[in-house]
Amino acid sequence: MSADLQTRRPDRGSSRRQFIAGTSSILGAAVIGSSATSAWAAAQRDSAVIEPGARVPALVIGSGYGGSVAALRLAQAGVDVHIVEMGMAWDTPGTDGKIFANTTKPDYRSFWLRTRTKQPLSNFLGFPLDKDVPRYTGILDAEEMGGIIVYQGRGVGGGSLVNGGMAVTPRRENFGAVLPSVDPDEMYDVYYPRANAALGVSTIDPAWFETAACYQYARVGRKHAERSGFPFVFVPDVYDWDYMKQEAAGTVPKSALAAEILYGNNYGKKTLQKTYLAQANATGRVTVSPLHRVTTVTPASAGGYLVGIEQLDTGGAVTATKTVTADRVFFAAGSVGTSKLLVRLKATGALPGLNGEVGKGWGENGNVMCGRANHLWDPTGALQSSIPTAGIDNWAAGGAFAEVAPLPTGIETFASFYLSITKNPHRAQFSWNAATGKVELNWQTSWKQPSIDMAKSIFDRINAKEGTIYRTDLFGAYKIWGDHLTYHPLGGAVLDRATDNYGRLHGHSGLYVVDGALIPGNASVNPFVTITALAERNIEEIIAADL
Repeated sequence: MSADLQTRRPDRGSSRRQFIAGTSSILGAAVIGSSATSAWAAAQRDSAVIEPGARVPALVIGSGYGGSVAALRLAQAGVDVHIVEMGMAWDTPGTDGKIFANTTKPDYRSFWLRTRTKQPLSNFLGFPLDKDVPRYTGILDAEEMGGIIVYQGRGVGGGSLVNGGMAVTPRRENFGAVLPSVDPDEMYDVYYPRANAALGVSTIDPAWFETAACYQYARVGRKHAERSGFPFVFVPDVYDWDYMKQEAAGTVPKSALAAEILYGNNYGKKTLQKTYLAQANATGRVTVSPLHRVTTVTPASAGGYLVGIEQLDTGGAVTATKTVTADRVFFAAGSVGTSKLLVRLKATGALPGLNGEVGKGWGENGNVMCGRANHLWDPTGALQSSIPTAGIDNWAAGGAFAEVAPLPTGIETFASFYLSITKNPHRAQFSWNAATGKVELNWQTSWKQPSIDMAKSIFDRINAKEGTIYRTDLFGAYKIWGDHLTYHPLGGAVLDRATDNYGRLHGHSGLYVVDGALIPGNASVNPFVTITALAERNIEEIIAADL
């Protein structure tokens, strides 16, 4: 699985590819380091939010992977860009002196506008883990819809703030099923290498892995996988591995080794704030309005689009409404956010030219979770790095790839924990409910059964070989499978269906989709590298042809 990431061929693209590529080659250690975060935060504190009546050449809705790529490349091409981000800037420390809350101690910063946490792992040893918290525009949104909970990052940096950083390029032989209308040669020769370089992707030092106490859980997972005949693979990540080594040595503040992941990581992870967004800020052409939510997009009589925006406070209340004009609008609110917005705009007549494919082709990347109870002679370690770095590959034979995930409780659990990505064939659709004035998703919980069956192709075999059993205390009372959630929403505005083959929305010139809504439901691996690489491909064409 990681072989595609190790073979980086030179960019043999056209002259316009070379022009854009030249702008992406300056990302160095200074951008990836903590100084970039400080510079980004200071710049954003000093920048004014978007003013009513403003006109901007390019408005980007959302600051996740697709939006960050689009903003950077447009700015480097000389276009002024304004990003509208629904979440916070995450640039100010909380009462504990840290920007982000610890995973083991959720507080007001942890969840988006909830009064009680909704943690993916809801129980442990028979005890419920969720707790009451103040309502706040926190970093993790647990959006419940259509029989599934969709976890999404809220803030400048989007999903990069809350994911585990597993930066996986799909196996080339699987790519045709992921994006059938895209030339795999250009993706693997040009855009995947470009995305990996700009994101700061690297792989753990194998020698250090063998001795690090914090990865004992992963070594146990490897032993069990290999004893059952499954390939065990190292997976690249965007964590700063040198920093993690220093964490283990006790010479820097702990981050991954302090269980920081679900509600943000304070030090070691290379989020978009430290990579694409830091470079975008350095151009002087990109500004950001945090705590702003786009409500409508309609054609303007004099050209471009009128964009309606609500400004929020940290309690979620609307404090101001604004209308601005944008020459071009880039939808990058994430698979769910983009899909819901487009479906509503079509149904209410704001954008009547959008076609019937808008809202279709949504999937959850086949996500399903489980735990196994190991024997006493297989301890997984009280200290566990929150950054996963390996997985079990049974995609070809059983339709599943299982991330060996941490369970950083601070105590010895004798448990192995997994997040599986599977070939689940089910696709859902977003639709407008005029009676409620809301967009709904028709996902059904029973559609997770194929994912469970595919994950069982790995774990039934391991349990039989090791004489172990599934944990039943992690997702509720006597419940084996975490089949109620997804971390990887994809689809809803599928490439070459709702859009052309570069993300231009059909029916309205100057509107684009640049995020995970373009990918039809499954990426075969953790999807953010593919979202980033596809955005690199598409924005290059858009800049060359449309601007």
